[in-house]
Amino acid sequence: MGIEVALLVGGEILTADSMQVYRLMDIGTAKPDMEEQKGIPHHLMDLVFPDEPFSVAMYQCLARTKIEEVLARGAVPVMVGGTGLYIKSVVDSYDFIPVAPDPALRADLLSREAGAPGELRRWLTDVDPAAAARIHPNDLRRTVRALEVYTQTGRPISVSWGATSLPYDVLSFGLTGPREWLYRRIDRRVDNLIERGLADEVRGLMKRGYTPDLPSMQGLGYKEMIPHIRGFASLEETRRLIALNTRRFAKRQYTWFRPDRRINWIDVGKPNGAEEAVEEIARVLGGRVRQFAE
Repeated sequence: MGIEVALLVGGEILTADSMQVYRLMDIGTAKPDMEEQKGIPHHLMDLVFPDEPFSVAMYQCLARTKIEEVLARGAVPVMVGGTGLYIKSVVDSYDFIPVAPDPALRADLLSREAGAPGELRRWLTDVDPAAAARIHPNDLRRTVRALEVYTQTGRPISVSWGATSLPYDVLSFGLTGPREWLYRRIDRRVDNLIERGLADEVRGLMKRGYTPDLPSMQGLGYKEMIPHIRGFASLEETRRLIALNTRRFAKRQYTWFRPDRRINWIDVGKPNGAEEAVEEIARVLGGRVRQFAE
């Protein structure tokens, strides 16, 4: 849908997807191919290999630079995707604390959690209740990161989440629809990924030496496919699990974005809903662009 909007307003796509930054991971991340891109420039995809570190702070820096480049060309930056923190890091201009990863500290934290499940969550609630409220209880990776920052700096990671003014105007749109409609779309999406060769893609990544413990290989669709490749789950069981976890992910996305009152929500679950949404977004966005151009 973002591509159709970009076609109407003279835009370029900025991907806000924490999985599409990885090279070699195309099917499971549903990257649009050249034909699907319809000639619209796409940015912030294929930035690092699956075993290379990447962070939201890195994304923020790259996105800011790319936005300025797009605006300098007289085009409209159209940011699309569902990684909430990536989007907020740009539209709210978070000031991230520069703390390098500490593998030894992370290993120690994970060991403590393995010995006493829930300990890290309780610790985070004590030292940074704002971060504990924002980070999902099952998101061990971000919990560890928050505690890593606190341990190394003595500062809660949440202090870096305050918003500052931005040098550009932002219009935000969110897409929604009835649950049954959403679940049907998710089922079709999962079927499409499997038909396109998701299993072969994951198998190829593992043959290249990319191990299941990498953050990239923990992405939705990839982590569920690994047991199937190892012979521990049937393809149908894997399909159902990916669909289930995708539904859960969609719910978390909605929970993340719903409190943001700047978002204009559009129902795309009704007949012709997608086409009407594209026209409405393009109309509002085009009007705002003309206003600033005058």
